[in-house]
Amino acid sequence: MPGPKPDPVEPDLSLPKRVDVVIVGGGIIGAASALELAERGVSVLLCEKGQIAAEQSSRNWGWVRLGMRDPREIPLMLDSIRIWQGLDARLGRRTGYVQSGIVFGASGKRSQRNLERWLANLDGLQTGARMLSRADIASVLPGGQLKLDAALHTPMDGRAEPQWAAPAIAEGARDRGAAVMTNCAVRSVDVQAGRIAGVYTERGRVACDQVVLAGGAWSRLFAGNAGLFLPQLKVLNTVMRTSPVRDGPEAALWSDDFAIRKRADGGYVIASGHENIVDIVPDSFRLASRFLPAFAQDWRSLRFRLSRRWAEEARQDRSWLPTDVTPFELCRVLDPEPSARVLRKAWADARWVFPALEQAEIVQSWAGMIDVTPDAIPVISPVDDLPGMVIATGFSGHGFGIGPGAGRLVADLVTQGTPCVDPTAFRLSRFTDGSKVRPDPGY
Repeated sequence: MPGPKPDPVEPDLSLPKRVDVVIVGGGIIGAASALELAERGVSVLLCEKGQIAAEQSSRNWGWVRLGMRDPREIPLMLDSIRIWQGLDARLGRRTGYVQSGIVFGASGKRSQRNLERWLANLDGLQTGARMLSRADIASVLPGGQLKLDAALHTPMDGRAEPQWAAPAIAEGARDRGAAVMTNCAVRSVDVQAGRIAGVYTERGRVACDQVVLAGGAWSRLFAGNAGLFLPQLKVLNTVMRTSPVRDGPEAALWSDDFAIRKRADGGYVIASGHENIVDIVPDSFRLASRFLPAFAQDWRSLRFRLSRRWAEEARQDRSWLPTDVTPFELCRVLDPEPSARVLRKAWADARWVFPALEQAEIVQSWAGMIDVTPDAIPVISPVDDLPGMVIATGFSGHGFGIGPGAGRLVADLVTQGTPCVDPTAFRLSRFTDGSKVRPDPGY
């Protein structure tokens, strides 16, 4: 069963010879960066090797969440929610954004204490987030058979449609003057006199002063060819969607067993609440020491496996010339197989908790590759050793909701304006300057 189909975005007819900024990658981060830059009068080329949002930007859960984030992401996520609230009107297009709230379930006393500790990160921010009792849970999620001792409710949170959002943002960027090219891989950067002077695409060279690398799971490979160190691995997540359901929950739920959110078509997106698959690949050993703290913290939710991805990545070229056919052209879209075992478990758990789902059918299932960093927060940063290069990647499963805010921060960095939030935590140099690099769950 093929992955989800994002709204199509037709490419421009010709590749520009020169722009101010080339953005590598047409996911939500690249599209949002293009929108923000184009609105500031910057000439932009958004270049995607496949189709806009064909990879993780259309394969995620569709959550726009502040809840249970790394505290370092909270200011940027608050900014992103403000952008989401006016995005449809700004674009004149649909993203499916709804501020429906999310419930994070506590399955025991330890889990409850963790939610309470995380909630303290929102003190003074007037988000309306609060702990729920059993009775409260029943009122927020009616019709459910939830065996939860307590829960955290974040009413500012919501959802949008991944198959609509990034394409709508990309079209909005084009409305404001950006060029958009699909099926056009950027092979490498052109560096002259120690700084960015352009890019080489499979269709020719484009002169530019700055490049934004927003390549998702492909970013490490692209950066490595440019001589840049970017520690990044991939994690596979499996998702399904159902046919429309009457009397299902309006608010989203994240529990240990499953996660669920309503879709614009009346169906539901359902996934495991905790399990992700990590394919063992050569980079697993190259980066093992850097990811050890994250693996130790999340080992219960990670299932390591040896699969055909080892051979696929072992065969991949790690360096090439601008005239070479690159891995980006050999694989236009990462479309991994979903886990049938994960699907069966999540579907059974969801139907038990919400009997209304018994009337539904599984319409589609898919998997996506999440780009993760050792501390599970993104890189949104200029590259100190390569003037003109900005990296925006490694969103570690948090990229969809935070995408509009990340695009604004990227534009601030590119134009050297005042950053919308302090970008220090997202600097690339944290991996090489002796900083303590590890995830912070916030509790």
